[in-house]
Amino acid sequence: MTYVITEPCIGVKDASCVEVCPVDCIHSSDEDPMYFIDPNECIDCGACEPACPVSAIFPEDEVPAQWQVYKQINALWFEDKEQARALLKANAPG
Repeated sequence: MTYVITEPCIGVKDASCVEVCPVDCIHSSDEDPMYFIDPNECIDCGACEPACPVSAIFPEDEVPAQWQVYKQINALWFEDKEQARALLKANAPG
């Protein structure tokens, strides 16, 4: 299992989760409005979840129904950033 960053991170992009991750599996780029967790590197330690000031991080099996697509977006960002960005744009609020 992995952790997943969801919609509340968009536009906030607070790096508290990055700072506490012991395996450096949370990434982003300047052009992205949120952070992403690499499901292949995440060790499921849970350190990131309480560090998030907007409660955007969930264990994979506890992601709220309305944000299920963020499981795919997080994983996809590490395989095909452009495709992940398109999916994010199609599902982001506003």
